[in-house]
Amino acid sequence: MTSRIIGTGSCLPETIITNDWLSERMDTSDEWITSRTGIRGRRLVREETTADMAEQASRLALEQAGIAPEDLDLIVVGTITADHVTPSAACELQARLGAKKAMAFDINAACSGFLFSLETADAFLGTGRFQNALVLGAETLSRIMDWTDRSTCVLFGDGAGAAVLAREETGILSFDQGCDGVRGSALVCRGRGNNNPLVATGNEPDYVHMDGQEVYKFAVTTVPVSIHKALEQAGLQAEDIKYFFLHQANLRIIQSVAKRLHISVDKFPVSLDHCGNISAASVPILLDEINRKGCLSRGDKIVLCGFGAGLSWGTAVMEW
Repeated sequence: MTSRIIGTGSCLPETIITNDWLSERMDTSDEWITSRTGIRGRRLVREETTADMAEQASRLALEQAGIAPEDLDLIVVGTITADHVTPSAACELQARLGAKKAMAFDINAACSGFLFSLETADAFLGTGRFQNALVLGAETLSRIMDWTDRSTCVLFGDGAGAAVLAREETGILSFDQGCDGVRGSALVCRGRGNNNPLVATGNEPDYVHMDGQEVYKFAVTTVPVSIHKALEQAGLQAEDIKYFFLHQANLRIIQSVAKRLHISVDKFPVSLDHCGNISAASVPILLDEINRKGCLSRGDKIVLCGFGAGLSWGTAVMEW
């Protein structure tokens, strides 16, 4: 037995922020952003929260899967922007859904968060103690952006994506994951400083800092290797795959990975043009968009791949 995705869902905030809108507020332009990233717009929250978006995405995924919330066994949320330090986003989601018997917890693996959550849920289902799981990537990245730094804030957006897993005879075929903490400083956001009675350093909020060139070099070299490893474990070739669902960080990264795999870029769906980079949520949102367009059929072979802060990466090969 393995785990198969039987339902997907996603949620994007209503407010669309275009490149032109940003160019009126900072030293940038639509041409500058689009030519370097492929991003034309992104969604930002107004009053929505991470839990709000996670709930909506989850209800859509559960409806498609035909599973009632009270029948859920497990909830795993990949996020770096939960609404609270504690309780976790997963526990808040469990309460909202009424999934009373589900064990629930978060995973912080940034842009690899959905893939790490997926493998974790698959491992739990593999024990036989759990029959199904709800796996999400959910982010409110606008909360941790410096909106005066055009090198970072123009890249990111908010949203949530969900997938329901069930124990079945076919589905996930292989995983490859890894981390390179030595290069972790390439993409960082510091937590709260110490402010106990012995050491008063203040609690000035920090924002995302990124070495774009270092992250780009990491992605274009690591991702193709990870995909090759996962395909080899699954006994498949790149040509056997219908779609490659990559983390939506940068169009140039996607194009470079396609070239290194010797696969047409047409097999790499894109949502970053209207979503931007939504960290852990980007892969499940893209998967849901393609699924709801009716582009996936039972038996199709697909690859999911997340990569980013940590530095971390995760790849899954599966049969739809």
